[in-house]
Amino acid sequence: MARPSGEFNAAPMADIAFLLLIFFLVATTFDVDSGIMRRLPPIPDEQQRQQQEDQQIKERNVFEVLINSSDQLLVGGERADISNLKEQAKEFIANPNNEPDLPEMEVKEVPFFGQTECTKGIISLQNDRGTSYGMYIKVQNELTAAYNELKQQLATQQFGEEYSELEKEEQDAIDEIYPMIISEAEPKNVGQ
Repeated sequence: MARPSGEFNAAPMADIAFLLLIFFLVATTFDVDSGIMRRLPPIPDEQQRQQQEDQQIKERNVFEVLINSSDQLLVGGERADISNLKEQAKEFIANPNNEPDLPEMEVKEVPFFGQTECTKGIISLQNDRGTSYGMYIKVQNELTAAYNELKQQLATQQFGEEYSELEKEEQDAIDEIYPMIISEAEPKNVGQ
């Protein structure tokens, strides 16, 4: 009678483990971080902080966007729809007809453009604590798209190229005409 040797053949177990590993690598989806690409302003020094405090932002230079807990928009004190937000923001930023209720334009010497009117407009975004993340991202995307489209139009008009294909100095000149300033306050209870 043969006695068991006490050895265990692990080769089939290794094959099964290897196949399971391949299965999980193929079938698993990995979360990719997504977010909003923003460059935060540098920390102001004491002199800049004093200048900022001394500056008063005129009401006409602020485009106020509120999102309540039901994901409804209030733009400039009136109800608005997300589908119109980009066009409203573009009109505010560009102020093509120099309307008195839209932001002031400041004449500056801008490289490649000479004496050019630059917007003083600021977009102020305020959320409710109950605002959904999806709505917040939609509003951010619309506001960013408004700036991007204006910059694209100016790049095509001035240089005949896409904004993204311009040299850094050319992009900086366009950024000086349409500086992307989106101010966000702490979320609070905006209302229903």
